[in-house]
Amino acid sequence: MSVLTIALPIALLLGGSALVACIWSIRHGQFDDLDSASVRILVDEKRLDDTGPNQTGSGEDGQRGDHR
Repeated sequence: MSVLTIALPIALLLGGSALVACIWSIRHGQFDDLDSASVRILVDEKRLDDTGPNQTGSGEDGQRGDHR
Protein backbone atom coordinates (compact mmCIF):
# COMPACT_ATOMS: atom_id res chain seq x y z
CA MET A 1 0.00 0.00 0.00
CA SER A 2 2.91 2.35 0.53
CA VAL A 3 3.70 2.14 -3.19
CA LEU A 4 0.31 3.67 -3.98
CA THR A 5 1.12 6.73 -1.92
CA ILE A 6 4.06 7.40 -4.26
CA ALA A 7 2.81 6.03 -7.58
CA LEU A 8 -0.66 7.57 -7.56
CA PRO A 9 0.44 11.22 -7.11
CA ILE A 10 3.16 10.75 -9.73
CA ALA A 11 0.64 9.26 -12.20
CA LEU A 12 -1.83 12.08 -11.53
CA LEU A 13 0.91 14.69 -11.95
CA LEU A 14 2.07 13.20 -15.26
CA GLY A 15 -1.48 12.87 -16.56
CA GLY A 16 -2.33 16.42 -15.52
CA SER A 17 0.79 17.83 -17.14
CA ALA A 18 -0.01 15.98 -20.37
CA LEU A 19 -3.54 17.41 -20.30
CA VAL A 20 -2.23 20.93 -19.72
CA ALA A 21 0.29 20.54 -22.57
CA CYS A 22 -2.45 19.27 -24.91
CA ILE A 23 -4.82 22.13 -24.06
CA TRP A 24 -2.00 24.67 -24.45
CA SER A 25 -1.04 23.34 -27.89
CA ILE A 26 -4.67 23.37 -29.08
CA ARG A 27 -5.20 26.95 -27.93
CA HIS A 28 -1.98 28.17 -29.56
CA GLY A 29 -2.82 26.73 -32.99
CA GLN A 30 -0.49 23.75 -33.17
CA PHE A 31 -3.20 21.58 -34.76
CA ASP A 32 -4.80 24.17 -37.08
CA ASP A 33 -3.38 23.03 -40.42
CA LEU A 34 -2.77 19.30 -40.64
CA ASP A 35 -3.03 18.95 -44.44
CA SER A 36 -0.53 21.37 -45.95
CA ALA A 37 2.58 19.73 -44.50
CA SER A 38 1.73 16.39 -46.08
CA VAL A 39 0.89 17.96 -49.45
CA ARG A 40 3.84 20.38 -49.52
CA ILE A 41 6.25 17.57 -50.40
CA LEU A 42 4.29 16.88 -53.60
CA VAL A 43 4.42 20.46 -54.93
CA ASP A 44 7.21 21.23 -57.38
CA GLU A 45 8.92 24.52 -56.70
CA LYS A 46 10.65 26.40 -59.49
CA ARG A 47 14.29 27.01 -58.68
CA LEU A 48 15.64 30.51 -59.21
CA ASP A 49 18.93 29.31 -60.71
CA ASP A 50 17.23 26.86 -63.09
CA THR A 51 18.33 27.60 -66.65
CA GLY A 52 16.88 25.75 -69.55
CA PRO A 53 18.88 24.19 -72.38
CA ASN A 54 18.21 27.09 -74.78
CA GLN A 55 18.84 30.02 -72.44
CA THR A 56 22.58 29.91 -71.81
CA GLY A 57 25.19 27.30 -72.15
CA SER A 58 27.70 25.95 -74.60
CA GLY A 59 26.88 26.16 -78.28
CA GLU A 60 27.85 23.78 -81.01
CA ASP A 61 31.25 25.41 -81.33
CA GLY A 62 31.98 24.97 -77.62
CA GLN A 63 31.86 28.67 -76.77
CA ARG A 64 29.61 29.90 -74.02
CA GLY A 65 27.57 33.01 -74.45
CA ASP A 66 24.51 34.62 -75.97
CA HIS A 67 23.33 32.94 -79.17
CA ARG A 68 21.18 34.96 -81.58
